[in-house]
Amino acid sequence: MQDFLSKWGEAAYTTSGFFWMALWAFALGYVISSCIQVFVTEKKMQETMGQGERKGVLLGTFFGFISSSCSFAALASTKSLFKKGASFVSSIAFLLASTNLVIELGIIISIFLGWQFVVGEYVGGLILILISWLLVRIINPKKLIKKARERLDSEDDEDDSSKSWKKKIKSETGWAKVAQQYGMEWKMVWKDVSVGFTVAGIVAAFVPDSFFETLFINSGQGNTDFGFFTILEHVVVGPVAAFLTFIGSMGNIPLAALLFSKGVSFAGVMAFIFSDLVVFPILRINAKYYGWKMSFFILFLLFTSLIGASLALHYGFNLFDMLPDPSSVKIQDSEYFKIDYTFWLNMAFLAISGFLVYLGFFKRDDVMFMKEMAPKSKALEKTLKYLAFACYLWLAGGLIVKFFVN
Repeated sequence: MQDFLSKWGEAAYTTSGFFWMALWAFALGYVISSCIQVFVTEKKMQETMGQGERKGVLLGTFFGFISSSCSFAALASTKSLFKKGASFVSSIAFLLASTNLVIELGIIISIFLGWQFVVGEYVGGLILILISWLLVRIINPKKLIKKARERLDSEDDEDDSSKSWKKKIKSETGWAKVAQQYGMEWKMVWKDVSVGFTVAGIVAAFVPDSFFETLFINSGQGNTDFGFFTILEHVVVGPVAAFLTFIGSMGNIPLAALLFSKGVSFAGVMAFIFSDLVVFPILRINAKYYGWKMSFFILFLLFTSLIGASLALHYGFNLFDMLPDPSSVKIQDSEYFKIDYTFWLNMAFLAISGFLVYLGFFKRDDVMFMKEMAPKSKALEKTLKYLAFACYLWLAGGLIVKFFVN
């Protein structure tokens, strides 16, 4: 019993430390994302992404990067762009860029995993797009694309493009919309982040290394000499592990750091991070938009691309002797809450967040803005909400045990 209480306290403290480390990064990322989503409309994207395959892919990648958001918002934007004339491959490029080449994700990765993984995230995102483009050209699924277009609604989406971004950025209404979108960004991810960070703390405290060594063959601390088939197994198992968690990419980063600290290969961890678009909720939403055949084709396309991208990153980094050292990732640190740059950044962004909450929900209650979202599963969202509340009870109990019982 004493051992359980000790581990419970350590798990809760580790999770709380994760939240504290990442708080300012979440806030910074969502401030930037909210500004972009309010001030940049889809009208120009729709006009240019369908003009030529190469230009469409380049523009889709660029627009995806500047439109960074959660997976569900990215799915809705991708559907809208495809419906209004963007080519299928440029729409896929937009989807991959807006979920992998994102500013907030790169900041979180830098905190938990280090610069090599940040480089891997952005370079790998471009490789994902290139492989997907190549596969689409080889397979050439014209009938699937045609049926997918016919399936989409013919109704026009609302597009607030009457004002230029220059006029919006100077108006109080524009910034009120930014504030409301900032609140919606947190509303979209709080459940995933709560569950993901809590699970990472629990796994760090309770799950023995032998479990990871069984799941990912030949893994283990100190083992970095992997053969090709071992790396391939890690790359395949990584997305399976992500599929089973049902947690978004932001919530999965501490788990990715945990996997790497336990000796999983660089390729396996990158595959795990890249897997936010090959989970069941995404499969179901794509089926709702385009039909099950196209949904499974997109799943095949993205899964194949992430395997190729992860392998390419691993061997590319190895060629230049850039593979990160697992010992450099410290998933459990006893000094999370010391007075350092993290403390002051958190204080600054808590103040900014407070101002945005005031501006968006108290000062301008006549303004409503929310980016279109893909239809989530109500049952899954309700389950995640109850799990998040259970996580808070677990964390509160664990912290009491750590500081007042043990």
